Amino acid sequence: MPTDTITQLNIQPFNVLSLSILVLYLGMLLNRKIRVLGDNYIPPAVTGGLVCSSIVWVIYANVDVQINFDMEIRDLLLLVFFSTVGLSAKLRILAAGGKALAILVVAAAVFLVIQDATGVTLAMLFGEHPGYGLMGGSVSFAGGHGTAIAWGKEAVAAGLEDAHEVGIAFATFGLVAGGLIGGPIAKLLVAKYHLHGPEVDTEQGGDGATMPADDDAATAADLYHVLGAIMLLAICVQAGHFVNSLLFEEGVVLPGFLTSMLVGIALTNVADLLKLKMNMVTLNNVGDVSLNIFLSMSLMSMQLWTLADAAGPIMITLIVQVMVMTVFASFVVFRVMGRDYDAAVITAGFIGLGLGATPVAIANMNAITTRFGPSMKALLVVPLVGAFFIDLLNAATIKFFIQIIDNWLI
Repeated sequence: MPTDTITQLNIQPFNVLSLSILVLYLGMLLNRKIRVLGDNYIPPAVTGGLVCSSIVWVIYANVDVQINFDMEIRDLLLLVFFSTVGLSAKLRILAAGGKALAILVVAAAVFLVIQDATGVTLAMLFGEHPGYGLMGGSVSFAGGHGTAIAWGKEAVAAGLEDAHEVGIAFATFGLVAGGLIGGPIAKLLVAKYHLHGPEVDTEQGGDGATMPADDDAATAADLYHVLGAIMLLAICVQAGHFVNSLLFEEGVVLPGFLTSMLVGIALTNVADLLKLKMNMVTLNNVGDVSLNIFLSMSLMSMQLWTLADAAGPIMITLIVQVMVMTVFASFVVFRVMGRDYDAAVITAGFIGLGLGATPVAIANMNAITTRFGPSMKALLVVPLVGAFFIDLLNAATIKFFIQIIDNWLI
């Protein structure tokens, strides 16, 4: 369709914010009304966002009006969310995972390399720039929507057209795939090796297991704590920007979300040493709001018509990556984690992490523990890997492959 015949309708930042909240509410409503969505742990932001982006596509195709959303606020929400991730990464909690945590971190590092190598290989087979392979690798699958958007902007700036939309598509498909195959694979492992968990304590309800919480977890999120959380997040974002500027002057290019997260990690562990408490309830609530609105904005602004020509390669890449994850999780993760019941639950969580996001990992594990009994090791180790290590490992892996691609193309 010739671009000169299309009317451009630009939505300003604060209107985008209002609309994204409405889209998020729509996703929540649809998830409650359509059982298959809720049962497969589809985030409401994804549900509502896809509905909105589909409507935008219909308008574009039938009315010749292209709706453009100003994403200025979304970029800030990304920094805020990853700052909350950093502020939750306390070394004393990370140390509690012990040997199992270290093994899973190594397994995750190996898998990220395999995932990116698979994506780059497929991109080259399709005759595309190998950089697109990273978008069809750990950038979008293990990284999720946030990482896909952050690195997608870098890829577009480097000349890879539609990298942003392609990354979002992979992240969305991966989110669904991670929730669909994690539970069934773990159930097969449980049945094959005759595994079983401890007796479920019905008085606790559900799976009978609870995650360790900070001492201040029950503290009310009053104005004092809200202001404190806002101040901490502002420091993370501003200091992260300052660190990023210094690194840029030295020729080191990193996404802003990564440096904000690292600042958060430093702050929370210094506070731990000084016996200063942070209200993690408030920080986590802010993080949840930021992430959901961020996802809502990201999904509703997808220009789906730009993906039509790449639909075949995207689906083939998705299928291959799902197969790679299935093999790696079943034959590597399950074995190195001990081939016991905890290992089966961790396998389900790892699939969620590698194809979708930490919430998908937790949902996968809960589906297993509700049926077969709790696994405290899995519920401790997998979220720690998802909340802290996976992003750092992924950033290092992506930079490694970018360097290889740059050297290869020179």
